[in-house]
Amino acid sequence: MAGGGRAQSGRARVPAAGPAGADAVLLGFVRALRAAGVDASAERMYAFLRAVAVLRPGMRADVYAAGRATLCGGPDDLERYERVFAAYFGATAGSPPLPTVRTPPPPRPRLRARDASGGGRSPGEREPPAPPTAALASSTEVLRHRDIAALDAVERAQLHRLLAAFALRGEARRSARRRPARRGEVDPRRTVRELLRRGGEPARLRRHARVDRPRRVVLLVDVSGSMAPYADALLRFAHAAARGGRTEVFTVGTRLTRVTRELSARDPDLAMAAVAAAVPDWRGGTRLGELLREFLNRWGQRGMARGAIVVLLSDGWERDDPALLGAQMRRLHALAHRVVWANPRKARPGYAPTAAGMAAALPSVDAFVEGHSLAALERLAAVVRGADTGAAVGAGAERRSTAGP
Repeated sequence: MAGGGRAQSGRARVPAAGPAGADAVLLGFVRALRAAGVDASAERMYAFLRAVAVLRPGMRADVYAAGRATLCGGPDDLERYERVFAAYFGATAGSPPLPTVRTPPPPRPRLRARDASGGGRSPGEREPPAPPTAALASSTEVLRHRDIAALDAVERAQLHRLLAAFALRGEARRSARRRPARRGEVDPRRTVRELLRRGGEPARLRRHARVDRPRRVVLLVDVSGSMAPYADALLRFAHAAARGGRTEVFTVGTRLTRVTRELSARDPDLAMAAVAAAVPDWRGGTRLGELLREFLNRWGQRGMARGAIVVLLSDGWERDDPALLGAQMRRLHALAHRVVWANPRKARPGYAPTAAGMAAALPSVDAFVEGHSLAALERLAAVVRGADTGAAVGAGAERRSTAGP
């Protein structure tokens, strides 16, 4: 437990909640701490939930002690913790009761166009033309370009809200399925049925066209130690992507873990807690080549990677033989429609892909993009949709120009 604090009554109880709502109450407390400036990461949140489950979830003293031991990262967090705990759960022993705090999430900023000119004018006077200016909170625009690793607790909370609104769709492809359309090829079956319905009288030709469907997207998220400052934000990006369907998510480190089911929860914090419980290799080493081979043997060649857009979110550090990674990347490149690599380190001044793993993988990469900020993730989403964003390409993209999907 971090330092000493006020004495808590063992008999005082936290307001009761059903089993389904118990985690929601505790997650709301974690969100209130984040809003107060406490850096309560997904790992600390999961440790808090486990500690409360081991102790007595209905007892104020146990919830207080569990949160103080797991959610506070330093002396500066202790005063904030005391204040938020008292406000969120009510009065402590020997103190007057405090109202429960339930603050609604702040409204998302919207981009609007407004006239730059201002001031009052008479009703008959026309306003001079002026270029529109963007009425968007400057703090949000600055946050979009900030490196995720350099954000404080309040900025991370704002980033989490912005990531929750993300949508990721794969590049559209023409499927074999057809649907009625006003233009397109003649549909002989529907045309003949219409002629028979009219008793052989002339009728308008019925037409159909192929349906466009988004390609499957497969995200491989590196959760090793070198990616620790970015892993939580990238997994929240993956959570937003998984809500749209046709998206599979895996974590890679020293083990390969499929977390698509864990990310199906609507609440991002509940999803992050489920992922933290399922992934055993947080902040470990990196075995990209071996794990990519496992992915291809177990899932990729059976259909998951065929014709899909595969996105690797990693800094490219490899503990094993880089030649193995290069060989597996060539296998992946032959199966997938497109291979995209997002590297948070790419945005650093003077960066060059000299790491052995990154250098071995790059020839089989179709698009090599940054992944260090919200704006970089927006560009990554555009690349996945098939937009031309000027992203750096590897030799793999050149081979695509002479080969089909």
